[in-house]
Amino acid sequence: MKYSVKSSNPLNQGTACLAVTVFGDGSLGETAARVDAASGGVVSAAVNRGDIKGKAGDTLVIPAAGDLKCDRLLLLGAGDPGKLDLAATVRIGRAVVSALAKSGAADVSVALDGLTISGRSNADSVAALVEAMEYSAYRFDQLKKEKSTLKLKSVALFCDSRSAAHAASTGVARGRAIAGGVSLARDLGNLPGNICTPTYLAQQARKLQKRLGLKVSVLDENRMKRLGMGSLLSVSRGSREPAKLITMEYQGADKSSAPIVLVGKGLTFDAGGISLKPAAAMDEMKYDMCGGASVIGTMQAVAEMALPINVVGIVPSSENLPDGAANKPGDIVTSMAGKTIEILNTDAEGRLILCDALTYSRRYKPAVVVDVATLTGACMVALGTHPSGLFTADDALAGELVDAGEQSGDRVWRLPLWDDYQEQLDSPFADMANVGGRNGGAITAACFLARFTEELKWAHLDIAGTAWTQGKNKSATGRPVSLLSRFILNRCS
Repeated sequence: MKYSVKSSNPLNQGTACLAVTVFGDGSLGETAARVDAASGGVVSAAVNRGDIKGKAGDTLVIPAAGDLKCDRLLLLGAGDPGKLDLAATVRIGRAVVSALAKSGAADVSVALDGLTISGRSNADSVAALVEAMEYSAYRFDQLKKEKSTLKLKSVALFCDSRSAAHAASTGVARGRAIAGGVSLARDLGNLPGNICTPTYLAQQARKLQKRLGLKVSVLDENRMKRLGMGSLLSVSRGSREPAKLITMEYQGADKSSAPIVLVGKGLTFDAGGISLKPAAAMDEMKYDMCGGASVIGTMQAVAEMALPINVVGIVPSSENLPDGAANKPGDIVTSMAGKTIEILNTDAEGRLILCDALTYSRRYKPAVVVDVATLTGACMVALGTHPSGLFTADDALAGELVDAGEQSGDRVWRLPLWDDYQEQLDSPFADMANVGGRNGGAITAACFLARFTEELKWAHLDIAGTAWTQGKNKSATGRPVSLLSRFILNRCS
């Protein structure tokens, strides 16, 4: 959608819909009160009848009346005055689009009074609102004959001063950039495995190079073999699709400035290999590349925001399928780091491609490395589908990521990364096994990766429970693009 920011009187704006705030105590926002006076009391009448309670996210569409220049009014519940939080803002933003999706409105004017998040800047508040509206407006219909019928195409945001409008413009730009990254990650995740292959992911990265100037390189299997990436390449042996190692470099600061490196698991389809997964819901294993998709989406957002920082995105990408050449339980492979790995379960393949990518990340002399992966079902069992799992031995880095999660609404929960768990990965035949048994599965997976990140400032995000929603309306969520974007924004300041 297109966005504009104005500091004029919204009552003078000809529009298909004017959105104004109503609070939980029955009071009206400043613009809503002016609308009420100009329309003969239609807003207060709706509140007094109980047609809208004012709870955050409540909506009511009513015909315009009196001298108003809009076709319809959208009353927006904003909760308690002065106590708006991020979650409420997200509900309000999504509610605007949902309410108007049922109408023929092609544009909406939103009065921002009452929509500033308590304790947050105007820019942050508007960015959150825009992200929420874009999330609700998202449609994945590329592969359908019948396309989306959402008619809402433009949004005008009205502020009470020029200074507020300037801050809102900053928020719009930031919100659109992050929302665009989220949408890109969702698109990549929602595509089926026969389209979104490792080669396709590499092509999408190349498009970012052409459009945004990122420096992109793609290593093929021959180059990875010369680098000694035996762990990553062992996963792709069972597939006809060649593996790719995709790197994207954004330079917003001096070359001497150490970059943030993001590493995202890009398993474009995971059947489990010889350790074959059950058939039920196996189609959802197209989402096993959502970590890689989130890194690509974050790189787009960072470039569009033109942040003054250096960021590198690395996406190891492969399929994991059963074949005569595929990994077998008991096989031993040698990683790029020279460490040998006994493969006890071929369905624990994400860590096998990530460990070589983490070793490869060292060449960038990173300030910090964050890997993102749909790594373990155990993380979903532990945390459900609300927070992503966070693992790091660095308390300061953990604090940064927790804070970024709270600020973006894309939350994480820290789990232990204690040496006590490392012995579960012991192998009598190799330097380590690729699984540590049923107990603490998410933790031992992180402990496995930790063996390849010594001396790095490193964190691991397990997004198995947050990368997509299940059921009839299953869809990629685009997480944790918002979290990573906020983390990088905070590092800039």
